[in-house]
Amino acid sequence: MEESAIAPFLEVHKAERIPCLDDYRDIEGLEVKPPDVWRYFVRVKKHVLDRFVEENELQDLKPGRAEDEFIYQNSFRLNQKFYASLGEKQAFVLSHGRNIMILKIVGYAEQATQYYCMEDFKAHGWIAHQRYPTKGRVWHPGGAHPFIGLDEALVHNGDFANYHAVSEYLKQNNIFPQFLTDTEVSVLLLDLLNRTFEYPLEYIIEAMAPTSEYDFDLLPPEKQHIYRYLQAAHIHSSPDGPWFFIIARNNPYENYFQLLGITDTSMLRPQVFALQEGEVQIGLVCSEKQAIDATLQNLATEDNRFCPIADKYWNARGGSATDGGAFIFTVKDSGDGDGSKKLVCTNKFGEVVKTPQNQKQYKITAELITPANTAEIDQALTQGLSRTDISDFKDYCCQQMAAWDYPSIRYFCEEIKKQAAGNDTVKSKAIEILTHLMDRRFPTGDKKRNSILQIIRHSLTSIFQDSPNLSENTDGRYCYIEWEKRNSLRSPEDNEKALVINAREFPPEGDDCDARLICAAHKLGWKTFICYGYRGQRFCGCGLSQESDGVRIDVYDSSGDYLASGIDGLEIYVHGNAQDQLGQIMKRGKLVIYGDVGQTFMYGAKGGTVFVLGNAAGRPLINAVGHPRVVINGTCLDYLAQSFMAGDPLKGGGFVVLNGIEFDDEANIIDQTTPYPGSNLFSLASGGAIYLRDPHHKVVVDQLNGGEFVDLSPADWELILPYLEENQKLFGISIENDLLTVNGEKKNYTEVFRKVHAVTLDVLAKESVGAEEWDEDWQEV
Repeated sequence: MEESAIAPFLEVHKAERIPCLDDYRDIEGLEVKPPDVWRYFVRVKKHVLDRFVEENELQDLKPGRAEDEFIYQNSFRLNQKFYASLGEKQAFVLSHGRNIMILKIVGYAEQATQYYCMEDFKAHGWIAHQRYPTKGRVWHPGGAHPFIGLDEALVHNGDFANYHAVSEYLKQNNIFPQFLTDTEVSVLLLDLLNRTFEYPLEYIIEAMAPTSEYDFDLLPPEKQHIYRYLQAAHIHSSPDGPWFFIIARNNPYENYFQLLGITDTSMLRPQVFALQEGEVQIGLVCSEKQAIDATLQNLATEDNRFCPIADKYWNARGGSATDGGAFIFTVKDSGDGDGSKKLVCTNKFGEVVKTPQNQKQYKITAELITPANTAEIDQALTQGLSRTDISDFKDYCCQQMAAWDYPSIRYFCEEIKKQAAGNDTVKSKAIEILTHLMDRRFPTGDKKRNSILQIIRHSLTSIFQDSPNLSENTDGRYCYIEWEKRNSLRSPEDNEKALVINAREFPPEGDDCDARLICAAHKLGWKTFICYGYRGQRFCGCGLSQESDGVRIDVYDSSGDYLASGIDGLEIYVHGNAQDQLGQIMKRGKLVIYGDVGQTFMYGAKGGTVFVLGNAAGRPLINAVGHPRVVINGTCLDYLAQSFMAGDPLKGGGFVVLNGIEFDDEANIIDQTTPYPGSNLFSLASGGAIYLRDPHHKVVVDQLNGGEFVDLSPADWELILPYLEENQKLFGISIENDLLTVNGEKKNYTEVFRKVHAVTLDVLAKESVGAEEWDEDWQEV
């Protein structure tokens, strides 16, 4: 192979075999031998490149660009000769770009790292595909992600039906897929738009994920003009979704590296972005938030310059006028003249994503620094913990977070931890206080919120771990169980009330997962659960019987998908952001989320009461029926309550209250740019209602696809008021001062809230037929 495909054409400056383990079977779970990988550092021979340029009439190309094309075509010929998707496989090109290396195995990313001895390998950007395919089975490493263009590597979660159409478009441009996957054609399309058409990144994204519907109308006229041409040229080659791409990209000509996340307009695939800035910067793009949390946790364990919590987490809204459905992390020269780099995050339109400025990060160390105000903190703790009602003390603690420095906060948390060890009454108060500090938003002064949360979580974890094991007979209120002691599960005795479960080492699902342990414990009589140490474990709260009234589960750390799905009476409190598919087919009970919630939240739910402090991602409450009652204080990406079938809310049916607010960097409650940004609010709904906080009437009729605005009646306000009062109690969001106050002026509820209810289906049908037949706005006369 080297004699026929490399030596005749390329000057080899260095060739080496990438180190690997002697026996792949030493790695648990690795079943297919990874390929032997040889790495070459080459340039195209001058006479070869000159002949290639002349024969292909590429004289107008700069020499570097022509060399790129030769390398690309040479790799194609090599693959054609030595690799056949449906035949014998001798060799294939893993990557061929500058400053980029791809490794493929039939297995997981950490197994590739272990096999190729890369634990200490350094790079500015990393990309991995950490799951098996949704269709078929990868049986050869050639079919594994990432796939290459030239200077790009792409991984893909999703599927698109127009694979053939995209492949045909590529063939029209003399590009022929070799590995027969939709992921491959995606990166080939990206490379075509980039190298051949030389589109700027914004136009590449638009060609692959076009802006549509209401969002297109919101674009500036100059963007609409060029986007129309892009869509006309590329709509038939645009992957139709659902998909989410993560792309690692190197630009050797402008000397920067990029990590991109792009979602399609349907937004059916989950996606999360995160940014952390401080002494070091890191940007992350993942399908699920728990993957981001796991990455940061591992980094923080090895290097205390990193915090296990990001400064900022967010989602992209596919094909939108707000962010374009894409975010880009760019690593480039800092300009300081010392070779250092800086990271900048922008959306599709080049708008910079920022974290709070002029705040210091805290590095947790084993050594404690004694602050000057220890006497003040000791006195406050003594007085606060001695009270039966600690509400005022919790407020006091929140207020001090801006004034205290890091050593003071660390000292406070360490002291409350020490006092919690004394008796269970104080321990209960300590857990309540620290949890309150974690859940509430407050000014932090010159300190980073994530650093404060790191200190609080550290103390909470210690308090939880200090609970006596189930095998001990201490007559206390709290009992502790973990993976290694799971077989010690028994019924509660005497004063035992709360089972503390360290979920860290439990498998993510299956017969031995923590969710099954909760079910078994409930059957034995346990009703109060504190669950922490989550690393994405799924199904928390699922599988309990109908007799689950009175059960409460408090969830800490990085919980996983399907939490609270199918619950029938119990209560779950998620102290932080939640994942995807929560509350599916929920029947009864209460779910409280002290953060954001992911995709398809409450799919097919039949009932229950739910409160969300932050935002919901795409498609919350689709196909929900019966009487779910939900308050979302932020907003949603789109498709809220699609096909909602929840009856008449004034006669026991379901509804959603959408407040459209957020917290600024000083923890002030402010209006979001719009209470609902998408173009599919209440799509094809046949029942239920949306109570929309929209004092400026920013949401317009064009965003309703099956709903209509109606007057908010006194009966409507009387219906939702108790839920807003509970929302106020849970999150501190005042009805009078936050929700009914607009631009500093208190308003009547009729001036602030709007009601959207379902249009009768016969009207929808007539409107649809009229529009199709007459191609104009239609109304019944």
